[in-house]
Amino acid sequence: MLALATRFLREPVSLRLAEEFLTVPVDTIDRCVADVCACAQHLGVTATPEIVERIAREHLLAIVNSAPPPRSSR
Repeated sequence: MLALATRFLREPVSLRLAEEFLTVPVDTIDRCVADVCACAQHLGVTATPEIVERIAREHLLAIVNSAPPPRSSR
């Protein structure tokens, strides 16, 4: 039952983040959201959609900002 509730929590969050982070693969976004849910559950924190989305967004921003800049053609 908990897995089903977690899935219903993750799907809308993943969809919203996928619309925002177009350059990040959807699998990476799904994994990030799932990791945040698992971490919250492990820490005993109530994983509301708002909290999961906020933390996952920060992780995804770190991924995007740590990518090397595109090479310029000369």
